[in-house]
Amino acid sequence: MPWQLDHVQLAIPAGAERHCDEFYVTLLGFHELEKPPLLAARGGRWYQRDAAVLHLGVEAKFLPAKKAHPALAVDNYDELIARLVGAGVEVRPDESIPETRRCHVDDPVGNRLELIDAATLR
Repeated sequence: MPWQLDHVQLAIPAGAERHCDEFYVTLLGFHELEKPPLLAARGGRWYQRDAAVLHLGVEAKFLPAKKAHPALAVDNYDELIARLVGAGVEVRPDESIPETRRCHVDDPVGNRLELIDAATLR
C-alpha cells in the first residue's frame, strides 16, 4: 500500500470545541468522528469530510498556527466562500499560484487553513 496522509492535527485551547464545531461542521461541512474514550477524555475533536480528516487537540499553552496550515482541496468553491463570508469569516484570496484559485481563512481559534478550488488543480 502506498503512503498516504491519515490526518492533520491542529491545536486548540481548552473549551473551544463548540466554537470549532460551528466552523468545521456547520460552515465547512465536516462531520464529527467519535474519539476513543481514553482520547475523548483529553478534549478536542476529530472531524472528517470525504478523505480529509482533521484532529483538533487541546494544548495547554495554545498558540494558533499562523503559518503552518492544512490545505484542503474543496468542491463548490464559490458556494463555500460565500457561506464563509456570510458568516463573517475573513477570506483572504491568494493569487500567487497561477491558474489555481485559493484563499486562506482562520478557524475560530486563529489556526490558518488554505482552501483550494479543486476544479483548478492539475
